[in-house]
Amino acid sequence: MNKVILYGKEYPNRVTMGAMIDFKRETGKDVNEIGADMELLTMFMFCCVRSACRADEVTFDLGFERFADGIDLSEFNRFQESMVTGGEDGSKKKGQERKL
Repeated sequence: MNKVILYGKEYPNRVTMGAMIDFKRETGKDVNEIGADMELLTMFMFCCVRSACRADEVTFDLGFERFADGIDLSEFNRFQESMVTGGEDGSKKKGQERKL
């Protein structure tokens, strides 16, 4: 499972249906409209972490700005790469086709 470290604490991070719904409610946009917009991509990452925490019953009490302030570039790049390739570690999974 993919994780993100914020302020010294590890949180689950994965794309869920809840994350996509949260993103739509927060921004009024669908996930496929993110493009290269850094703010939208950060918001989607925030929604993914928040949703994964809800699903895994992990306390997550960061607001968007505090979340964004706590993301370092390596965590952000890893998330971006996993979005493009579909793998948690940036690698494609053999035998699985990913459609968005």
